[in-house]
Amino acid sequence: MTQTLAPVIAVDGPSGVGKGTVCQWLAARLGWRLLDSGALYRLTALAALRRQLSLDDEAQLEAVAAGLAVEFAPGADQGPLILLDGVEVGVELRGESCAAAASRVAALPAVRAALLQRQRDFRQLPGLIADGRDMGTVVFPDARLKLFLTASAEERAKRRYKQLREKGLDANLMSLVEEINARDGRDAGRAVAPLKPAADAEALDTTALSVAEVCNWAIDLAARRFEGLKIS
Repeated sequence: MTQTLAPVIAVDGPSGVGKGTVCQWLAARLGWRLLDSGALYRLTALAALRRQLSLDDEAQLEAVAAGLAVEFAPGADQGPLILLDGVEVGVELRGESCAAAASRVAALPAVRAALLQRQRDFRQLPGLIADGRDMGTVVFPDARLKLFLTASAEERAKRRYKQLREKGLDANLMSLVEEINARDGRDAGRAVAPLKPAADAEALDTTALSVAEVCNWAIDLAARRFEGLKIS
């Protein structure tokens, strides 16, 4: 008997373009599972930093990625709870140092290979919303709907600055712009799975759009692409 593969909506793009918000909203409206692939790379980076490993040691980082003790649990407004070795680490994962380390870790072919099947295992009925940078090009190339979100580095830095200030944390807008540009360069220039839209992706620049406008665009595309889609 041929097993029916669960449908996938792949949402790709750089950090700060609204992927996480859109994906959580889609998952809630459709009742589908949610994969935050970036969390797996940030978890690998965090585990490596805690063990004081070099972020250039591909063999050790591959072992860390393969042995991650990760658990996702329902959360509130900040998204799902993410546990590493049984401890909630969401705040640490959202830090700039962890994000920068994750970008370096994600450039390592052995680490990407170690996490590939783990990501594909999230594909279960009734469907999956996959949030990442190579969901539509590498992890789920057969996804029936692929979205690629972009925004200017300046707008993404403003969004990040606002988030940090709301948490009472110090932030420098120009430094954030520089960090974003550097991370984009690494992500787009890496040899394995560089950040780029799939050939059949629907692209949207979110710079001047509200969250509601982006979410409505995404759900309209989904309704047209999947016959009989149930939307709550």
